[in-house]
Amino acid sequence: MQDQIEARIQGLLTAGAEDEHDGLISGLLLDGAGGAREVQWADVRGWTPERGVLWVHLNRTKEDSDHYIRHEAGLDEVVVDALLAADTRPRVTPQGQGLIVNLRGVNFNPGAEPEDMISLRIWIQKRRIITSRARRSMATRDVQERLSRGTGPKDEIDCLFELAQALLSRVGHVVDELSDAVDGLEEQVVAGDMGKVREELAHARRRAIALRRHLAPQREAMARLTGERHEMLDAIDSAHFRELADETTRYVEELDSIRERASVVQDEVLNRLTERQNRNSYVLTVVAAIMLPLSFVTSLFGVSLGGIPFAGEPDAFWVLLWILALIIVIEIALFRWSKWF
Repeated sequence: MQDQIEARIQGLLTAGAEDEHDGLISGLLLDGAGGAREVQWADVRGWTPERGVLWVHLNRTKEDSDHYIRHEAGLDEVVVDALLAADTRPRVTPQGQGLIVNLRGVNFNPGAEPEDMISLRIWIQKRRIITSRARRSMATRDVQERLSRGTGPKDEIDCLFELAQALLSRVGHVVDELSDAVDGLEEQVVAGDMGKVREELAHARRRAIALRRHLAPQREAMARLTGERHEMLDAIDSAHFRELADETTRYVEELDSIRERASVVQDEVLNRLTERQNRNSYVLTVVAAIMLPLSFVTSLFGVSLGGIPFAGEPDAFWVLLWILALIIVIEIALFRWSKWF
């Protein structure tokens, strides 16, 4: 029996399973020991608290999910709006005997940018948790996979904690990747290989800014869970969420550090480009300064007028070359003496 449950829940983890036309991505009845039993719409609609902790994961864009949330789940309007809102920011809001929790996670769907973060809307009450999303979330798959192995959450608060933890762990991977990328760009600049460094730095900064924009309020949401006086939360739960809040703070600080380091590297790139430009301008100025007297002499001797010195001398051309060479030597000596170069 456990093998059948595991096989079914594992099936929910496949790419196509979360596209069910009826909007029910997964319905799981937790057994209180780290496992779960899959349930369908009929069981979800007929659920009562005596049957156990129910986790309903819905695709909010589907009509059946919309109807269930609005008319069948027994939720008030504030909770309905929170679960179906088109745009959200991370937050924790007590609502009656439950909690509204909005969290964000990185987007690992094919063709998407990780910083285009996925929103997971959560309603949690005694013996029931409802989650809704529009785009696939790997975090929910992680928790479902642990439930299939019998090592998942035991109650609704555990489920919330593991969802938040799974979302945050993937954020950590992206932040570490960004940090390594900026380190690599810094090494390129030091080595003098600047290539497309400016474009890559700008991309890294954009990603860091986008991630921080969502992580900063999520840090506040996690911090609120640590201090929230609610009947569903106890001291142990607060300690667990405090760890998540501290970890989120660390990632926010790391993103700030990435932005600062990227700015420093970009300034170094600009300084090196400016130095290179100044060096090239300096060389051109020296060449122009040396050639200016020579151009004057050759122009003067090139006028088509009578009386040009040495016009009838057979060696006049070579004499002129020696004079020009002497002028170059004198100019270089004067430049050196005046410390111009």
